[in-house]
Amino acid sequence: MKISFAEVAEPKAGVLAVLVAEGGTLSGGAQSIDAATGGQIARALENGASFSGKAGQTLVLAAPHDLPAVSHVVLLGVGKVAKIDSAAAADAGGTLMAVLLGLKAKAATVLAGLPEGSKLEPGVFAAQLAYGALLRSYAFDNYKSKAKKADAAVPPASLVVATEGPKHARKQFQSLEAVAEGVFLTRDLVWQPPNLLYPETFVAQVTKELEETGIEIEVLDAKKMKKLGMGALLGVAQGSAFPPAIMIMRWNGGKKDEAPLAVIGKGVTFDSGGLSLKPAASMEDMKWDMGGAGVVSGLMKALAGRKAKVNVIGAIGLVENMPDGNAQRPGDVVTSMSGQTIEVLNTDAEGRLVLADVLWYVKETYKPTHMVDLATLTGAIIVGLGHEYAGLFSNDDKLAKALEVSGKATGEKLWRFPLDDAYDRMLDCDIADMKNIGPRGEAGSITAAQFLKRFVGETKWAHLDIAGTTWSGKDKPTVPKGGTAFGVRLLDDWVAGFEV
Repeated sequence: MKISFAEVAEPKAGVLAVLVAEGGTLSGGAQSIDAATGGQIARALENGASFSGKAGQTLVLAAPHDLPAVSHVVLLGVGKVAKIDSAAAADAGGTLMAVLLGLKAKAATVLAGLPEGSKLEPGVFAAQLAYGALLRSYAFDNYKSKAKKADAAVPPASLVVATEGPKHARKQFQSLEAVAEGVFLTRDLVWQPPNLLYPETFVAQVTKELEETGIEIEVLDAKKMKKLGMGALLGVAQGSAFPPAIMIMRWNGGKKDEAPLAVIGKGVTFDSGGLSLKPAASMEDMKWDMGGAGVVSGLMKALAGRKAKVNVIGAIGLVENMPDGNAQRPGDVVTSMSGQTIEVLNTDAEGRLVLADVLWYVKETYKPTHMVDLATLTGAIIVGLGHEYAGLFSNDDKLAKALEVSGKATGEKLWRFPLDDAYDRMLDCDIADMKNIGPRGEAGSITAAQFLKRFVGETKWAHLDIAGTTWSGKDKPTVPKGGTAFGVRLLDDWVAGFEV
């Protein structure tokens, strides 16, 4: 789909979209089209009881009067104008794209001028609207036959966003388009089946995606990990036929000697639970237990694509957790790279073991100013938050606040949970320095975060538990059903706060 920006003008062909604010207030573009059609829009609003211009509402008018080149006019509700921010603008674009997909439109134009009262500049609004439309246009059909692909709805070949100051909008969109490319990489990874995506192929796919971006890549294999003493990660991997890998991606966009930021992702390409085997029902979902690693990979592509002026380390621990004859047993004691020992009481609490060694390695090797990890870590976070917010844990209030602000700005919302010595003591162990789970049924997400905290030292750190937000069972405005890439936009916005 080609997205372009232009001065406001009547479209030459295809679908035309106009904006309507809550209460039925027409934008300038909508007023001109209403006049051109002899008041058809006004009449539709009077008789359309289900459409009032609220955010997310749409109304489609077929074959509008006196606009022979236009097949349909789409009335796009944008809600209360004073409350429209960047996230709302993107949602509006995504809502429009859903309609265009349903109409199988081959070309579309949206008159993106807002009614009076908007706090967003016209170019910013237009760019964000186009960004949302692009995000919603994503589809994963790699493994469908040609016949099935032919039946599927595809985005229009062209989308023209008509706005005041199209040059400004185009400039704003360039960076957003780079972020969208990162989002698409993450979604592609999360969608992949586990027989085709395992540590080796994960590394190969991401390496290919990052070619010629300027990102430096290093891969640690099992031999190197053993030499480094990464017994926690290696213990998880020992039941799989596929060897583990740690992939380090380095973007050097800042000053040469400036300490980097670091983002770390859990990459369990399939999680059977190991010998603590998961129930068969919904085990197929565990193909996306590598969601954190997918987000880190997509983020790095986004940062390189928009030439972010900051140094960032992306590190992902890639393993498969399987129950063969060599698999880790409940009751095993492993020694992490940090030297701390861990009694593994539950082999299905494996993500924290992987992250323990990767966090310590990144902290010791790169001395980052901040570390943020992402992991589909606990089912308990879904019990607490459902699928709307991700859990946030941090040892630094300023970092936590910055992440919350970025979450709100991008629509990828976070809810902060406590860390406390009382929770940390729940991990105390008789045979080792710690156990890998707390008491059954008690504060599962918090004790998991407390476990990770033991491997970050004094570094400013945050943990995002994205178990409930990595996959969506339904379409959302900018996120089609499936892999969401939750975290790419959030962290890109957070990183931007460090750029000079």
